[in-house]
Amino acid sequence: MKILDKHTWNRQAHFEFFNTFVDPYFGVTFKVDVTKAYEFSRSNEVSFFVKYLHATMCAINDIENFKYRINASNEVVEFNTIHASATILRPNKTFGFSFINYDEDILKFQTHFLREKERIFNSNDLFPPVAGLDCVHCSSLPWVGFTGHKEPFKGGKDSVPKLAFSKMEDLGTKKEMQVAVSVNHALVDGYHVGLFNEKLQFHLNSH
Repeated sequence: MKILDKHTWNRQAHFEFFNTFVDPYFGVTFKVDVTKAYEFSRSNEVSFFVKYLHATMCAINDIENFKYRINASNEVVEFNTIHASATILRPNKTFGFSFINYDEDILKFQTHFLREKERIFNSNDLFPPVAGLDCVHCSSLPWVGFTGHKEPFKGGKDSVPKLAFSKMEDLGTKKEMQVAVSVNHALVDGYHVGLFNEKLQFHLNSH
């Protein structure tokens, strides 16, 4: 982790402007083709959720601005690695927040996911024992094919990106789903969200 020098940062004016907002987040929902990702999961004994979550984390870690956070001292910090804090549904239909350590190797990432899934299934805890700013908040709504999504906003200096994934839908020979992403505009601009869209599609198609 490193602290950015805001005085030499090319986004200093943007940061100072949006950092005064009560709600500095903006959100975008876009469509991705998950045909190859679904085929990969079926052929390699990897859950489809793990496949698209791993592709998401690969894309997040490819983009510098998605690794920026605002700490308690109002400093902008850049983390080396960003992990996944995804909601995991229990059999009783409550959920727990996970903290899944990122790894470029999808099988190692799946091992981390399964460990967190087991922990959540065997407890009633809402929060994981390990948490921090070095993550993105992720949730899945596999029951709903949405085209828009709004995240709850706690207030304060929240700066962690938030993502939601829709139901997968069949369109002819293709499979598609919607991805909603919400980011703090003091740290991330529309260009970076567009880059995330491109990177995510690339990693979804990669094996």
